[in-house]
Amino acid sequence: MAGSAAMYHAMTSLGFASASPYKGPIKLNGDPKGASVLILGAGLAGMTAALELRNAGYKVQILEFNDRAGGRNWTLRGGDSFSELGGFRQTCEFESGLYINPGPWRIPYHHRALLDYCKRFGVSLEPFIQLNYNALIHSSRAFDGAPQRIRAVKADFQGQVSELLAKVTQQGKLDEAVTKEDQEVLLHALRSWGALDHDYKYKANLISAGFRGYARDPGGGLDAIPLSGDPLALSEILKSRVWRYLQNFANYNFQTTMFQPVGGMDMIGKAFAKEVGDLIRYNAKVTRIQQDDRGVTVSYVDTAGPATVQLAKADWCICTIPLSILSQLPVDVSAAMKSAIDAVPYAGSVKVGLQFKRRFWEEDEAIYGGISYTDLPIRQIAYPDSGFNRSGRGVLLGAYLFDGANAYEFTAMTPAERVARTVEFGAMIHPQYRDEFENGVAVAWHRVPFVLGCSGDWSEEARATHYRDLCQIDGRIALAGEHASALPAWQEGAILSALDAIARLHHRVMRT
Repeated sequence: MAGSAAMYHAMTSLGFASASPYKGPIKLNGDPKGASVLILGAGLAGMTAALELRNAGYKVQILEFNDRAGGRNWTLRGGDSFSELGGFRQTCEFESGLYINPGPWRIPYHHRALLDYCKRFGVSLEPFIQLNYNALIHSSRAFDGAPQRIRAVKADFQGQVSELLAKVTQQGKLDEAVTKEDQEVLLHALRSWGALDHDYKYKANLISAGFRGYARDPGGGLDAIPLSGDPLALSEILKSRVWRYLQNFANYNFQTTMFQPVGGMDMIGKAFAKEVGDLIRYNAKVTRIQQDDRGVTVSYVDTAGPATVQLAKADWCICTIPLSILSQLPVDVSAAMKSAIDAVPYAGSVKVGLQFKRRFWEEDEAIYGGISYTDLPIRQIAYPDSGFNRSGRGVLLGAYLFDGANAYEFTAMTPAERVARTVEFGAMIHPQYRDEFENGVAVAWHRVPFVLGCSGDWSEEARATHYRDLCQIDGRIALAGEHASALPAWQEGAILSALDAIARLHHRVMRT
């Protein structure tokens, strides 16, 4: 329902997830005396490790499968091409300046490590609008299928629940739980919080309209007087289940303020690559990882000429290869670590970006940024958080499916079918789709060759059994990445896991 929020919320309830504990740049004191580290993967975890280890005096080399750095830190713009498993190749046709982030697309304010690296590298940030009260909540089985404004659903639900609680309070039903003095304060609070009238009723009037919006907004001249609209009935809201979407805005991981890099999420990956790009060997597909008590040897092939196996050697190895890939490779690690690698499946996710002739969501519906939610298979429609009030084309995120049957169904489609279905479903919420749509691009993460999934999908049992084994330094190999963190699916988790791994590796090097 809420994309990665669903998984993160579950992790939070199990006590695994929390705010970033980052306290500032890592300090690796001591001379490694020429020790070498081979890093597998030039995503954020790999590049973080490379940057800090080189700064500490290590000899560092990175092997990267793709012809670019960043991994899932990825932005698609007009002219970009990519292939997925099954042989389908897509070329993004967006107008210059427009883009979509197929992977991470937002940064919470409490992801301090990622924000610190953005500051150190000069990556400009702008607000990411998670909550837009004028965006939509849609249920195909309620309100005659008509989308409702988030502000109206929130105000009507909150107001009518406040009215019920006020009634209970006035009837003395809370005497055992709340003192008389507190009951008086509670009634005042409910009147204010729930937009109740002087009789503690929530009804169609200018008080409730001040929260849910007006049937006719305040104006000027003869028709200046505003008109209130009729609230949605509480029974309708309850039966519709649309109240479920309201929790997204209260979830700690999605509270204001959130950020995005100006110009696309890959501005972060490019900034890292500017620092360590000279260490990266691109188009290097790892085929085997071996180790003994003297060092690590990694076999790899050039993706352009895979017939010739090449070797890379180092004293130590930081492996950030996703477990979905690593589990398929011959790796010289202990049985405990191998079991941990094999224990973690990867969640499915699909994102579809759509370009339209004009920004109709702004021009017709005054939706500037934010996310609309629906029970249709597309789940979410996210509006661009920059370029407001401009004429011309615009790109929005037409679908964000995270795990579950809908994600697997869309993954099984061809890219063209995914785009067509996204337009079909989106037109049920925004009829303008039919006339304004121009082109689209669809990324199904289970078909992305370098990761085969969106993120590590730990179960409670697997984390309890295998997590510590996954994060231990095994001989001369340590793993890092979002899968080796309590912040799965977040860039912060990738960075923190890398910092933790290199700190422990450096301690071992200094000790030996």
